[in-house]
Amino acid sequence: MSAATPQATPVTPGVWVLPSQGNGFAVDTPDGVVVVDTGPGGRKTDNMIAALRVVTDSPVSAICYSHGHFGYNFGVPQWLEHNAERGDAAPRLIAHRNLPLRYERYRETEGYQMILNEMQFPGISARFDPVRHDPTETFDDHLVLREAEPRIELLWVPSETDDALAMWLPETSTLFTGAAVPAEFIPNVGTPQRSLRLTGRWADTIDRLAELRPEILVIEFGDFVVGAELNLKRMTTTSRALRWLRAEVIDRLNHGMNERDILADISYPPEIFDYPWLSHAYGSPDYIVRDLIREESGWWDRNPTSLHPSAPAEVARVTFDAIADPDAVIARAETLAADGDPQLAMHVIDLVALGPDDEPAVIRARKIKSDLCRARSKEIAPYPSKGLYKSSGIRLKQGIISWEGVVQ
Repeated sequence: MSAATPQATPVTPGVWVLPSQGNGFAVDTPDGVVVVDTGPGGRKTDNMIAALRVVTDSPVSAICYSHGHFGYNFGVPQWLEHNAERGDAAPRLIAHRNLPLRYERYRETEGYQMILNEMQFPGISARFDPVRHDPTETFDDHLVLREAEPRIELLWVPSETDDALAMWLPETSTLFTGAAVPAEFIPNVGTPQRSLRLTGRWADTIDRLAELRPEILVIEFGDFVVGAELNLKRMTTTSRALRWLRAEVIDRLNHGMNERDILADISYPPEIFDYPWLSHAYGSPDYIVRDLIREESGWWDRNPTSLHPSAPAEVARVTFDAIADPDAVIARAETLAADGDPQLAMHVIDLVALGPDDEPAVIRARKIKSDLCRARSKEIAPYPSKGLYKSSGIRLKQGIISWEGVVQ
């Protein structure tokens, strides 16, 4: 392994964090190594295997899937091949019982999933081959993987996904949380294109993990955290923030407010949110607000026009025809952008930019909107929003508003 290759990071004797898509995990036992996650495949998974082989020559006896999201276990075939090349038995492949259901849904919607990922991570479809290898074993709530020391327990921890698991090593009070305890950002609830993640359930999961009082907390991304009190504070403040958000949203729903009203009205007090591990680097409080509203609401935005809408092309044409001076609309948007408000400028430019493809003013408006997307991507904090602004800007620069045919 070259000096440039990522290496295993020791946690306790015989336990390592492995370079993966985020943090992989490995526990050496007399029966072999138990690994959590196999990486996204290709060179990263090769590096992960190489890093393990620097620290132990024990066979890999089990692979656990932390959760079913894109890329975390695309590398399973490489690990199986590695065992076969060494003459070792195939490892057990263990996941929560919901994970095969997720994989089945992803296979059914493979094209759509690739489009969503391309929107959020421009260029990703050229870098990954989505290989989904089903586990050979599943469990429901709790699985004792090994009773003798080192004792290894798998816990169902519904959070970012309903198939997430954590690994608990009681002798050293070490907890690998996978996706259940976020890194340096507020929990990833309500990401713009993803399905519901049930904020209250995630808070319940974090509270249950906090009851373990782990001395060592290995999270999905970043350095592991040492110190029972710090880990307890990290988890309890995170669950408190989630519960606070739910209470505030429910209160406003009970007073008849809609989504836009709530987003404009709610603020996020520093005594709840100003912690290093609740940053907006990936998650965002307003994402969570939207998800909470979706938990309790249907799809209607309370505008009667949207109940049974006309065809988009027809709306685009008549709206454009109704604008007396499209150039004046574009000029107003440019003024707002120059005054430092690209978001408000986007609302204005849409009066023209969503018009018919063959209109010169529409083509010009879309190019301006592309620049506005780029400006917004620089001023917004959450990484998913940055990616969506960037990918939308790329399409708009080409004069395109549809995502049809992006991924073949």
